[in-house]
Amino acid sequence: MPDAMARAYTVRRSQRARRVRVTVEGDGAVLVTLPRRAPARAAADAVRELAPWIERRRRSLARAAAEVGGTPGTVPYLGSELLLAPQRGRTRAHRRGDVLLVPEGDAGDAIERWYRRAARAEIAPRLDAATARAGVSYTRLTIRGQRTRWASCSESGAMSFNWRLLLAPEEVLDYVIEHEVCHLEVMDHSGRFWALLESRVPGWREPAAWLRRYGSTLLLPETARRSAA
Repeated sequence: MPDAMARAYTVRRSQRARRVRVTVEGDGAVLVTLPRRAPARAAADAVRELAPWIERRRRSLARAAAEVGGTPGTVPYLGSELLLAPQRGRTRAHRRGDVLLVPEGDAGDAIERWYRRAARAEIAPRLDAATARAGVSYTRLTIRGQRTRWASCSESGAMSFNWRLLLAPEEVLDYVIEHEVCHLEVMDHSGRFWALLESRVPGWREPAAWLRRYGSTLLLPETARRSAA
């Protein structure tokens, strides 16, 4: 790995981490998670040691991103594309049919805020329908934006979903919702859980495989941030 690449990483301290962990984000950025008491040099040592793996991972992510790459000047939305249309003076993104009206200049933050609003509008009725079919209920719905965690269900019935699921095909979103609804009855991933999921979503393996392969690429295209520059 070239020296410049070896230096291109971000360090995060974690109270819960027990060892040094190196991950490569969907955009190729390298994140090093250090235990609270680990010396700072441990990050550089880990990146240096894992340099060949980091390069392979970046190439793999680049191939996956190319496979699902969309049309320039658009953003993905549940398997379709929305054309970005910058407007002078606009501060909020707004959808009009298959067009997403966005602010001029760096529109990334406005677009993400729009996706978060759209995620709640898309997920809430689907979640309500899925829980009604299952005869269960949840206590709260939260929309979040983690890089790797797609959804969660707490023991109290609080449900959390990642807005980036709207960047995936619709069947992936529906699978994740059904997956979490199953957790309202079975909190672990035991055989009982998978049997329950199979009974409700017989084809769940295909969207699950899609998410494993392409999940790291579910990021807003860089062109979305400078679409009107």
